[in-house]
Amino acid sequence: MNSPDGTIRFAEFTLDPANRLLLRGGAPVELGGRYFDALVMLVRERGQLISKDRLHEEVWRGVPVTDEALSQAIMALRRALGDDAARPRFIETVPRHGYRFVGETTKGPTTTPASWLRSVADQRLKLIAGGVSGAALAGLLIGLVYGSLAASAGPGSALSLVLVLICVSMLAALVSGLGIAGGIAGPSAPGHSEWWRPVLGGALGGVVVGGFARLLGLDTLRLLTGSAPDRIAGAGEGLIIGLAAGLSFWLARRTRQGIALHAAAPVLGGLGGVIIVVSGGTLMAGSLAALVARFPSAGLSLPWASDPRWLAATGAFEGALFTGLVVAGMLRAKQP
Repeated sequence: MNSPDGTIRFAEFTLDPANRLLLRGGAPVELGGRYFDALVMLVRERGQLISKDRLHEEVWRGVPVTDEALSQAIMALRRALGDDAARPRFIETVPRHGYRFVGETTKGPTTTPASWLRSVADQRLKLIAGGVSGAALAGLLIGLVYGSLAASAGPGSALSLVLVLICVSMLAALVSGLGIAGGIAGPSAPGHSEWWRPVLGGALGGVVVGGFARLLGLDTLRLLTGSAPDRIAGAGEGLIIGLAAGLSFWLARRTRQGIALHAAAPVLGGLGGVIIVVSGGTLMAGSLAALVARFPSAGLSLPWASDPRWLAATGAFEGALFTGLVVAGMLRAKQP
């Protein structure tokens, strides 16, 4: 059962043709325009064979496309629905003829603009919360590692060093995670799957939060101590990590192929961390080293921080851990 103007429900999905919206458990599912039109046609004519010629004529409306392009469109729909061509729950292939929607459907009320906006806002908040939680975990682990290394290399209370560096690292990671996750989630509107949206959003979020954090950190140090280090993480570092996180999020969301492709996040993040260090930038380890150099009487000792190879390794470590956990948190939050 369905209604031309109302929503159509099947399994955990809600299809709203009037508002061009597909929801899964209340969360928007992104589909390109032609793909959405093809899904609407299949679902509205549940159980009926939809020929390839008809899809060409009514969905692509005379635009020349190959059968291979049509097969790619059906594959994209199956990925979005979590369907399997070998054991279809929703879209069945009729060899050499076309496709048939085989899922059970029920009628539902039309989605109102207010309910659509609430759904989008809820999903955005979930994505941001997931990214921030991943960033917090990354900050905890980075602070624990650097605190342990500093405690083993210098005088003073080992516990105090570890706790202080954990707090500093978590604060920096939380602020960075909020900016980057917020940037990625903001422009990724339902129904759009363009790669540039999360990539641009992540980059802008990283630039804004990185630049603000650097300005605030340097001004605070100058106000309290009369001096500040020359090198500290800022807008440039935020740009590179934001780009890596945005691209990783888009790749994982687009492919939906499990952990193998989710590994793009730590790989791209680690590469970004190395690029930052090699190009003269700095992340947490480099910022700590700059603080030690500026304030040699401080009770923090990082003898390894002057070694370029160590700094490159820490850049890869921080970039991979931060980007991987932020993206993993957002992907987990996106699941219904």
